[in-house]
Amino acid sequence: MKTIRLLYPDYVSGGLDTYFFGANLMAHILPRNDNQPLIKVEITPPDGMEKKITEGIYGKEEVLSGIKDAMKKIEAENPDRIITIGGNCMVSQAPFDYLHGKYENTGIIWIDSHPDVSTVKDGYPNAHAMVLGSLIGYGDSVLSDLMMNPKFKPDEILYVGLQSLHEYQQKFLDDVGVNYKIQTQEFISNEEIGVFLRKFDHVLVHLDIDVLDEQLFHSTYFANPELVGDGSGGGKMTLEKLSEVLRVIEGQSDIVGLTIAEYLPFDEHRLHNMFAGIRMFMD
Repeated sequence: MKTIRLLYPDYVSGGLDTYFFGANLMAHILPRNDNQPLIKVEITPPDGMEKKITEGIYGKEEVLSGIKDAMKKIEAENPDRIITIGGNCMVSQAPFDYLHGKYENTGIIWIDSHPDVSTVKDGYPNAHAMVLGSLIGYGDSVLSDLMMNPKFKPDEILYVGLQSLHEYQQKFLDDVGVNYKIQTQEFISNEEIGVFLRKFDHVLVHLDIDVLDEQLFHSTYFANPELVGDGSGGGKMTLEKLSEVLRVIEGQSDIVGLTIAEYLPFDEHRLHNMFAGIRMFMD
């Protein structure tokens, strides 16, 4: 069984340069395995310049270019399993679409404090908030029309760690028919996760690091008080609880796709930039 690691440092879809830095750092943090080749999606490194908002999407051409290159690289490798190293949440579209074409009876566990079902009409231009809506075929057509395989069904999605919703997000989920539970007071139980997993032969796991409580784990969007995004809040999960959830999923299912997204090591990025300003390191 061939497993690849897809390094996909998309920062444009999230509007922050630190996504690029965080993805490359995460590639080093993960346990080494020489049997899993590292395939790199072509993303032009940040240059500090603002991108244009086109048809409601920030950096639209760069976002689409990244998705297309990821699709091309995945098809060329023809893997059985994909570990996607993001970047922001948009990085799940290409690998999850590909794996859905390879494995029909496949569910998605979306470990995230946010639903990621925004559309351009909602007024938030960063495409990382649109990816799950795209995967189920109800998002912006410019994104979902890139998919090569059948869209996921609403009952093939399970949210873990979901926090309070904006009104438009709640309406979207209710209208489409995605079953969800707000988990501000209590997380979905291991038993509920198990019931979901038993419906499928295979599972895809999307892990957004911002599901973690920013008071306890500081490399998340919400640990930076200067950022406001679309006004959403951060997660409530501890690292220990996240580890428990991942072990439950691994113990009861065949994971064929795992995305790690939204790792934002702000302090490390500032340290990197500081040293980059010292001539001795650059000569």
